[in-house]
Amino acid sequence: MSKRVWIGITFIVFVMCMGNAQRVFASNVSGTLVIVTSFPPTLFEKFKNAFEQKYSDVTVFVRSKKTSAAISFINERVNEPADLFWASAPDAFEVLKEAGHLQRAFLQTDEDGARIGSYPIDDPDGFYRGFAVSGYGIVWHQDYLKRLGLKAPENWRDLTDPSYAHHIGISAPSRSGTTHLIVESILQSQGWENGWATLSEIGGNLATVTARSFGVIDGVLAERFGIGAAIDFLGMSAKATGSPVDFAYPAGTAFLPANIAIVKRSTNPIAAKAFVDFVLSDQGQMLLFDPEISRLPVMQSLYESAPAHFANPFGDELTNKGIAFDAQLSRQRYQLVNSMFDVMITFRLQALRRTWKVIHDAEEALKNVNAPHLVEQVKEARRLASQVPVSADDAASSELSAVFVRHKPGLSVPFRQIKLESEWATFARDHQDRAHKLASDALNALQAQTTKSRS
Repeated sequence: MSKRVWIGITFIVFVMCMGNAQRVFASNVSGTLVIVTSFPPTLFEKFKNAFEQKYSDVTVFVRSKKTSAAISFINERVNEPADLFWASAPDAFEVLKEAGHLQRAFLQTDEDGARIGSYPIDDPDGFYRGFAVSGYGIVWHQDYLKRLGLKAPENWRDLTDPSYAHHIGISAPSRSGTTHLIVESILQSQGWENGWATLSEIGGNLATVTARSFGVIDGVLAERFGIGAAIDFLGMSAKATGSPVDFAYPAGTAFLPANIAIVKRSTNPIAAKAFVDFVLSDQGQMLLFDPEISRLPVMQSLYESAPAHFANPFGDELTNKGIAFDAQLSRQRYQLVNSMFDVMITFRLQALRRTWKVIHDAEEALKNVNAPHLVEQVKEARRLASQVPVSADDAASSELSAVFVRHKPGLSVPFRQIKLESEWATFARDHQDRAHKLASDALNALQAQTTKSRS
């Protein structure tokens, strides 16, 4: 027998063995699979149906929960079935990883794994894998802006422009892992103090704070407001399916992997692993290009055949906009940042609008007036309205951040957290009242001065 024939026979036997192994594996993939996810039905239903078609002996059940509720569910409802956690926010996976609720199922031999910018796509410790790339930015309704003569925003700071007052929607980070990452992106790219100053001023322009991140894109589509802070796929899928919306990645945004992990208490790890393999297969990754899903695959080679409107997060244009996101810092101060946003912004929308409106009015009125003392007075009003009661160092302290837990109906929070949040609320009220008075007094003085000069 010639060497060439022997190699050919060996290859055929190898292929047959591989085929048999795949059939044996497929036959072992059965039973029920429970997925806890924050993704919308437009995504999970398509993957569920495709997976059940491939593995006909598996029945997939989806527990749809916002990210913060999903973390609580896996952390606390330990007797409830859960095989997979599937969501965008990597810091949420870090929270569950640290709490010991994820399986270390994906250890890699390659220490230099794939990255998005400087961020690893897969958890280096093997507890979760990235299946798509998430970008965070600004979505807007084109007809809405055109009708009102508003420019499309390009950066986070653009959203502080007084022309956008009552035209912006955002979700609370305590209710949305997406918004938490948006808030963290702003804090990490601009610095703690400057970032909160930007968030406070954006707060003065808000039309509403929605209950979930999906409420932002729904509000834009319904033209309840014209602009929203959102994850890219919500804007891209709306645009791809014919809605008159557009989306922009601001400079200083984050590009991070959306992830999937096997929950430690999984009762069907074989099916769970098969589902992970499926979403990372060519078939699963190509499914992300579906117009109703419109997510960015982690397989770089697929972008050569991507639809024309798809951005490439691995290209220079977008990687230059991204920041080196610190997921460890975000995870550590996760609940502290969420609580601060609610106390300083969510629960003070009317006061924020009133304060920032008078500051903006005073700044506009003083543009072409020679009144240095009034200019300084309004600068002080802006400084007061922008301040937060916690320093960057304290926020990064594990001693302080460990105090905070998620607010849940019917469950108490630590007394120290209640005390601190009460102090923050007093701080916000006092600073905004003082800022409002300074700006109002400056406006009144300017009006009196103008009246006197005319008489």
